[in-house]
Amino acid sequence: MTYSHIPLKYSFGFAAMTVCAVGLTFSPPAAAQDLQPVTIRIASDVSPPPHPAAIAQEFFKERLAKVIPGSKLRIFTAGGLYNVPEAVEAMRDGNLEMTWGQFGKSAQIDPYMSIVNGPMLLNTPGAMNSLDKLETFKFLKTRMSKVHGVKIFGTAHISMYIGLGAGERLLKPADFKGKKIRSTGPAENVALKKWGANPVTMAFGDVPPALQTKVVDGLITSLGGFISVKDQAPYFTIAGINGMVGDYYWIGASEKWWNTLNKPTQTALQNLIVDEVIPFQKRINWCNDKRVLDLYQTTDPSKPGIYVMTGSQQKVLADLLGDATTDWVKKETPEDANPWVDKFVQQAKAASTANPLGSTELEKTDCSKYASWFNRFAKKKKKKKS
Repeated sequence: MTYSHIPLKYSFGFAAMTVCAVGLTFSPPAAAQDLQPVTIRIASDVSPPPHPAAIAQEFFKERLAKVIPGSKLRIFTAGGLYNVPEAVEAMRDGNLEMTWGQFGKSAQIDPYMSIVNGPMLLNTPGAMNSLDKLETFKFLKTRMSKVHGVKIFGTAHISMYIGLGAGERLLKPADFKGKKIRSTGPAENVALKKWGANPVTMAFGDVPPALQTKVVDGLITSLGGFISVKDQAPYFTIAGINGMVGDYYWIGASEKWWNTLNKPTQTALQNLIVDEVIPFQKRINWCNDKRVLDLYQTTDPSKPGIYVMTGSQQKVLADLLGDATTDWVKKETPEDANPWVDKFVQQAKAASTANPLGSTELEKTDCSKYASWFNRFAKKKKKKKS
């Protein structure tokens, strides 16, 4: 098993770049008379901006209005309209247009979606970027279409550094014992139980009051989520890239709705989501990780902030976990899913080896190009407080 260390400093390219040069290829406009204006409701379980996934949805909203004039994107974060399993059902029935989903949470409605879950597998940025090319993802994409009538456009990144936040430092198994920890899904429940904690699954919107009233002692979340709860859970611990959780977003649409659109509109939407929104999300997620680490990282585990476990500290958790997640996924899925579970483990490890730290353009992103997005929502938040 490979154990990744998070570098304390990152090297970012600062050459003069246009927005396109950092990976956003804007979709060519179709003839206006051929496009159908659309109103899209997109449901997710992420917290509102400045969470990077929520910012990406705001980017989608702005670009949609320009790419398909007269169109609107209505954004529902933090389970405000549906949680992820409910959203899959709503799309299947034609009662929702789009979802910004998660594989782990989708497993509650389709156990096969757990196949690509698990900590310490895709443990480099390049490996995470390769997910859409893996056979296991293509299998799940086909399954979601056939079984649930959901068209998946591609995957996006949850924070590279999903970790564990609490009111005290949870670092070794003895610290976990008996603690009630908000989990992101059933696969993560397995890891938390192996480490001695009591997992509690809840939507992110319910987490801040649950922390405040001691319904839960801590939570697993991304760095974006940590920003939202750092006052209630100031001690945040990371066990390497995807060290505690290996989960990813998928962006999908109801095929019942999609099939009502004409071909030019479908093409414009497909290009917008795949060529613009998803690359934007990956880059702003990367920049948010860097920004939050720069602000809150600590090398002293006794102090509040984001602490990166040493290799030996990570190994203690890895040895305790063993193959428990993989075994659980096999137990919870039909027998014909077992080869896919093993295949993903093999493919993920191979992808991590083939894409070592520092090898991708994503890691050279000029984050100054994205500062205005963070500043925009930081100003809104300050204005709301005042």
